[in-house]
Amino acid sequence: MENIEFFLKPMPPFRLDYTVWVLRRRPDNAWDHWKGQIYRRIIPLSDSCVDVSVVQTGPPEAPYLKIVGRSSAFPVHAEELITSALERLLGLRSDLTLFYEMAAADPFLAPLAQTYRGVKPPRFLSLFESLVNAIACQQLSLTVGIRLLNSLCDRYGRYSLDTNSTNHAFPLPEDLAGSDLESMRTMGFSRQKALAIIMLANSSCDGALDLDAIETMDDELALENLLKLRGVGRWTAEYALLRGMGRQHIFPGDDVGARNNLIRWLNISQPLDYDGIGEILRHWRPYAGLIYFHLLLASLAKSGLTREKMEM
Repeated sequence: MENIEFFLKPMPPFRLDYTVWVLRRRPDNAWDHWKGQIYRRIIPLSDSCVDVSVVQTGPPEAPYLKIVGRSSAFPVHAEELITSALERLLGLRSDLTLFYEMAAADPFLAPLAQTYRGVKPPRFLSLFESLVNAIACQQLSLTVGIRLLNSLCDRYGRYSLDTNSTNHAFPLPEDLAGSDLESMRTMGFSRQKALAIIMLANSSCDGALDLDAIETMDDELALENLLKLRGVGRWTAEYALLRGMGRQHIFPGDDVGARNNLIRWLNISQPLDYDGIGEILRHWRPYAGLIYFHLLLASLAKSGLTREKMEM
């Protein structure tokens, strides 16, 4: 195995722990690892996999990240490729200055923003990954959904050639294309979810679907195209806009957990529907997605899923 080491400087303020907490969502997550203040993930690059570890070495207001990559065969420009992946996964280039300025003058938002100052809006490594995450978690608890995804990674994800590691990458479209429906059903996926994921992978690989092109579209056109996909409804599409495409103004209004988090935060006594959520968030519209992430952190803390318990 070979190693490469380098440093990255995120846009301050930055906290690796909070950001990874939002990325992982549950301690069961077996492809985004967090242990001893180290974030670790297997990242497929070209025909090889790189086992990447990230440690924050500076404080939130002057952050530096030490990056260590391990692989049996690094591709050309490996450092640039790893940097690009981490900038997406960890929101390293996100400038939240205007968000913090708005929060400072807002009696509701100020305590929330201050408590979790330094969290960045993370994104899944690809739009494909975000869609598979969303499809797997539909109509299930997040814990059950992530355990399904763990099984998917274990069976189909690429892995480091380091014999001391059992970590797997999140599957790429080509890893899942042509997968056997019944095999996925034995892992716990419903027939409809398995079909949706296999068809998504197949169409991504045969050229029938261009997810990269969808990422460049405006919200309305992107939603229109996502909703044409099997197994993708409004919640899944909006979830992909936020967590896969980095549209920080999107708050998935059909997300029951997020809706309950919003109700608790604002001490609302009556139920909220989709339109009601949109009306309430209008005041914070440019940053509705950031509020979604902050409320997720608050919910995890309330549930006892502290950073220490998020380790795996």
